[in-house]
Amino acid sequence: MRFLFVLFVVLPILEMWLLIEVGSLIGSLPTIAMVVFTAVVGAALLKQQGLDTLTRAQQRLNTGQVPAKEILEGLLLAVGGALLLTPGFITDSLGFVCLIAPLRQGLIAILLKRGVMQVHAANFQATNSGFTNTHNADSSPSDKTGRDSVVIEGDYKKEE
Repeated sequence: MRFLFVLFVVLPILEMWLLIEVGSLIGSLPTIAMVVFTAVVGAALLKQQGLDTLTRAQQRLNTGQVPAKEILEGLLLAVGGALLLTPGFITDSLGFVCLIAPLRQGLIAILLKRGVMQVHAANFQATNSGFTNTHNADSSPSDKTGRDSVVIEGDYKKEE
């Protein structure tokens, strides 16, 4: 609850105060130009970092690994992009922390260490039909090919 109060009440007030202070020091047009410039630079960084992260995730999937780190990076990239599109210097600073790769990886390490985010990935094996969990204590019997069979429970209704 405290986080939401800070996010929706305190942060916008601080952003307005800072924009007014910077505008009174350097003028309104340069302040607006700085806000637009950070949005443009942020969009370019987001595109480049997003494509790099997507490529790494695809490579990990192709080798049969779960791209857990890349998923977390993608989440932080989305948050960073949203922060950069929000006008203000505080949100721009936080957005750039999410978009610059070494800072983003450090932030992920801190979040994982504090338990804010958790990554659970089992051992997966790539097959022609998708990914099969190869490390499951309650695994079902193997089918004729030696792979674990997959049982999906559910209800169905046959329609004529």
